[in-house]
Amino acid sequence: MGDMQKTTRSISLPSRLHPNSHKIGAELNKLKTWELSSLSSTTPLGAETIQMGLVRLAELYICVEELIHSPLTQQALHNHHGKLAEEALDLSVELLDACGTARDLFLIMKEHVQELQSALRRRGGDSSIENNINAFICFRKRVKKDVVKSLGALKRLESHIGSFIQLDGDSYLFVVIKVLRELSTITISVFRSLMLFLSRPAMKTSSGWSMMKKLILLGSIKSETSHKIFNEVGSVDHALYYLHGQIQKNDTKVHVQLARERLETLDDGIKSLEAGLDGLFRCLIQHRVTLLNILTS
Repeated sequence: MGDMQKTTRSISLPSRLHPNSHKIGAELNKLKTWELSSLSSTTPLGAETIQMGLVRLAELYICVEELIHSPLTQQALHNHHGKLAEEALDLSVELLDACGTARDLFLIMKEHVQELQSALRRRGGDSSIENNINAFICFRKRVKKDVVKSLGALKRLESHIGSFIQLDGDSYLFVVIKVLRELSTITISVFRSLMLFLSRPAMKTSSGWSMMKKLILLGSIKSETSHKIFNEVGSVDHALYYLHGQIQKNDTKVHVQLARERLETLDDGIKSLEAGLDGLFRCLIQHRVTLLNILTS
């Protein structure tokens, strides 16, 4: 609940910091606004919204990279015995690991989605469809465990940043470090949204199944209502749930088509998120290389 109480704090950087300091401040503020909107949303975030966060975050890393490359910044970090640069370097390692975990999970999710798409296209019989749906449900349960583990790691990293010594004053070095900390914190927030995208709603939880049953009774399983309640992952979940229930009634034609449509939408969403993650991963690698060069020069 603490995260829900966050407020948008405008970031203003002194123009003496770097020629693109205003751009850095603007990009940070855009992401802060995106974060607040995400936290206050009453519905799960969709792929398009999260992909927007990934793109903006990559743009911010590019701006900050220019800042770090400036001679004044490198000298300031180097003269501080490298301690603050080491802090930023350690964070970069953790964030790279988190990004790698997200990329792996989305790759596996895409593979399972495409396998299920192939099974529904083949129409090898209701028993075959049922087996593939069950396999997908088992995969979703495994993903939930991985997501919980990843969310825990992100929470610990966020707490670690919060324990750093607070920097007072407006010296050039302190402002740069504050920017790097803000960058790490907002990166964690974006990664958290990716993990939640994969895990909501969780298959076979009491609340997940209860909501799906209620939607079926209300006749909204095939309507746009589901897209307002669930993101692309959740829409697939409850379309498959409904299809699974219709197999025994030998009435699967329409429901197979619905499941195929939602799987296609999810597949497209995953591909867009993978592209965003790939771009961000490259930015994180470059960020780490730059910090490492400062420490070893």
